[in-house]
Amino acid sequence: MDISKLFQHKKFVYSLEIFPPKKESPYTTIYNTLLKLRGLPVDFISVTYGQGGTKAQQDLTVEIASLILETYHIEPVAHLTCLYSEKADVESALEKFKQNKIQNIMVLRGDYMQDVPAKEVFLHASDLAAFIKERDSSFNLLGACYPECHSQCESLDQDIENLKIKLANGVTHLVSQLFFDNDVFYRFLDKTAKAGITVPITAGIMPITNTRQIERTVALSGASVPHKMARFFSRYANNPEALKDAGLHYATEQIVDLIDHDVRGVHLYTMNNVETASRITGAIQNLLDAENSPAPVPVIKTN
Repeated sequence: MDISKLFQHKKFVYSLEIFPPKKESPYTTIYNTLLKLRGLPVDFISVTYGQGGTKAQQDLTVEIASLILETYHIEPVAHLTCLYSEKADVESALEKFKQNKIQNIMVLRGDYMQDVPAKEVFLHASDLAAFIKERDSSFNLLGACYPECHSQCESLDQDIENLKIKLANGVTHLVSQLFFDNDVFYRFLDKTAKAGITVPITAGIMPITNTRQIERTVALSGASVPHKMARFFSRYANNPEALKDAGLHYATEQIVDLIDHDVRGVHLYTMNNVETASRITGAIQNLLDAENSPAPVPVIKTN
């Protein structure tokens, strides 16, 4: 199913992201993760992979996405990076997607790897989007956006102009990089709307549940840390369980506020943590139900 159609009949779309197991982890871990996530009311699950996107990683992403679709009957979104890909590599990936009935693709440039030269065939995600649409227009394409500006872009205004190229090349739905300050995201939505961007933009939320995670996440994403968040990390730095509860509560508060501001959806970066996904989803379950319930039909009284 083309998930862009979800936004035509749902007020709020809720989704998760998972990734294949690392080399040192048992292969069965991802199956156990999916089994435990099965009962959650999500609209789609995206499947990412590691830096560089080797053929083995891509094949595993396809396998997991196919499992999500065929076994759990949830629509998958397969990530596809292009910085280290030739045209033949992309064509091969598209064929595998087709064979496994995977219709939705998250088109991404991918990160540069140290001392590994990029192929320079696709320099931007927008190049990949245009190539895919030229080859097969039946795929639905999602793209990434950056509320605090891409780290390699000179300004947010320029970044938004780049987004418009991505959309012109076939992307129908944007998923944001993680952020911890909702006001940053609301300002981003205002700027994109003024720039004429009308596609749905889903808010990317990553619950932070330990000190190592916050250090790594901020370093990689460049997301700003609000004072409130920094305060509870300092307060509970030596109490892992309390820190976990505080992190989950903070992310839940973010989502509740986003729903209250009529954001079109939330994409939860789970880091394959079933407890995180389950606790947050359980906390907002009634809100999800309420947002997507049919509006009550007014009763007209007659004399």
